[in-house]
Amino acid sequence: MTHAPSQPVPGLSRTRIKICGLTRESDVDAAVAAGVDAIGFVRYEKSARYVSVQRAAALARRLPPFVTPVLLYVNANASNIMADCTSVTGAIVQFHGDESPADCWLASGQGQRPYLRAARIPLGNAGGSFDLLKFAHDYSQAQAILLDAYVDGFGGGGHAFNWSLLPQNVNAHLVLSGGLNAANVIDGITQVRPRCKSLSVDISSGVEASGQKGIKDADKIHQFVAAVRQADSI
Repeated sequence: MTHAPSQPVPGLSRTRIKICGLTRESDVDAAVAAGVDAIGFVRYEKSARYVSVQRAAALARRLPPFVTPVLLYVNANASNIMADCTSVTGAIVQFHGDESPADCWLASGQGQRPYLRAARIPLGNAGGSFDLLKFAHDYSQAQAILLDAYVDGFGGGGHAFNWSLLPQNVNAHLVLSGGLNAANVIDGITQVRPRCKSLSVDISSGVEASGQKGIKDADKIHQFVAAVRQADSI
């Protein structure tokens, strides 16, 4: 579906953009040049996009002011997370496993550091069975709830869940993720944006070089950012 550009809606929040799973200096630089708001580093050792904390810290040092590093974890030890955060200045945390509200609170330094909590939404019609309102209530201390597709293992696997099945009114800031790319992000934003306090987007595989996990494509990053900005004008 194509959308004709229109004037920005007064008072509408700009959609924030996070590129996740970065492993190379050139990709960090490309994302910054494209105008993204956050860069994600995967600290889950089973992921093909995993980086050590030393590597994450070195890449994060390339970031200019007001671009936020995000450290992604899956069921990690709270003390290890807090130690990582001392190495990566200004980082916020993304919990992508089975962490309880208490786990998130503890690992964030008892609320001292902002964090995102991933909700894993089943694919297809089964997505309607996920109680996002309860999830958002349970994790109300999170800065935002990140919506990703439920697949075996952790991470969305490049799949998009059915956005139309989300509740109409979610009392939380949401981050849309899972299967996004430059071709579908406009539809995703226009469907989900009216349902929440504010909407951000998070992409990983959708801006990668073909078949190369952790290796980003600068042209795809710029195309994705341009599509998000187009959505903001609708």
